[in-house]
Amino acid sequence: MRYPQGGGLTAERQAFRERVRMEAVGMFADGRGSTEIAKELRVSVRSVQRWRRAWREAGQDAVRSRGPASRPKLNKMLFAVLEEELAKGPVAHGWPDQRWTLARIKTLIGRRFHKPMTLSGISQMLRRHGWSHQVPARRAVERDEAAVAGWVKDVWPHVEPPRRRSRPGSCSKTKPGFR
Repeated sequence: MRYPQGGGLTAERQAFRERVRMEAVGMFADGRGSTEIAKELRVSVRSVQRWRRAWREAGQDAVRSRGPASRPKLNKMLFAVLEEELAKGPVAHGWPDQRWTLARIKTLIGRRFHKPMTLSGISQMLRRHGWSHQVPARRAVERDEAAVAGWVKDVWPHVEPPRRRSRPGSCSKTKPGFR
């Protein structure tokens, strides 16, 4: 399940969901049906059935949240160390320019913490901690507009494949050339 925050729930949403589950437990004790409970609490019938089964087997504590499904690869202390390393810049870690890419961060995490992570996992972790991708506010001072314009005019047309011209279509699915 994906959440708009990039993973996990806020503390308020966690508390709200816990309250909903506990309300459902109270309704189970009253003998109410799953469909009725689902409508009133605005959840799926399947969730109510799953909660009811857990409640029957192990009581109210079985319905309570057990926390996140997995622990993060980098805990708060390790993430603070990662932030310090990122603040040093890519050049300090051996890259030729000042751009942090997800692949470079992955390499840094592997070197520093010996933990494998996917690029999407790194992206989500960074967003959860308030990091975002960066876009330059202005063009580089070194940029040569004449060279860029010349490249776009002379080189790009040879690199880009020519566009297909539109031609009359066919009304037949089996004989494309037939009209």
